Amino acid sequence: MAEVLCVYREVEVLKKASAKGKRRGKPVTIVSCDEKPGIQAIATTAPDLPPKPGVHASFARDHEYKRHGTLSLLAGIDLLTGKVHALVKDRHRSREFIELLRLIDAAYPPNTAIKLILDNHSAHISRETRAWLATRPAGRFELTFTPKHGSWLNLIEGFFSKFARSVLRHIRVASKHELKERIMAGIDDVNRHPVIHTWSYKLADAA
Repeated sequence: MAEVLCVYREVEVLKKASAKGKRRGKPVTIVSCDEKPGIQAIATTAPDLPPKPGVHASFARDHEYKRHGTLSLLAGIDLLTGKVHALVKDRHRSREFIELLRLIDAAYPPNTAIKLILDNHSAHISRETRAWLATRPAGRFELTFTPKHGSWLNLIEGFFSKFARSVLRHIRVASKHELKERIMAGIDDVNRHPVIHTWSYKLADAA
């Protein structure tokens, strides 16, 4: 936990330096990463009924539904800018995680150090992932892992929670493809007005 909090302290220091217009040597960005699996593509079996005065004040929906499968949202949120890097895939294995890493890698100049906060999911520590990271220049990626049963320390969990409430809640789609498009449209909307997520609880105790 202390290691993760120290990274959040670094985020705080970098923000203050940026606000004062100071440059601190080699450029650094810090990205909180994780996956949100099992997002269900659920379709209605009958059209929603619009609100009707004196009968029901909101839209009415039939309790029956049809399942079209699930998708996984793989994402990383830049803790300095609020920008979200995201992919929507059928699964979240090492190959999909490496695809997210490639996306993040391409988003920053070659001389920027990219520090990732992530949990110990098998895709994050697999041989395939470590082999891909080894192909990158020294110092390009630095990984800090949350402790076992401590994924709540990862700030992206807060983003996933907010995204589930604002975009995914009660969502109905005709196919997995439509669900993917709706999710990515939600990510695009977030990136038009990015929100910087900040960890503050007990941060003062970090070295």
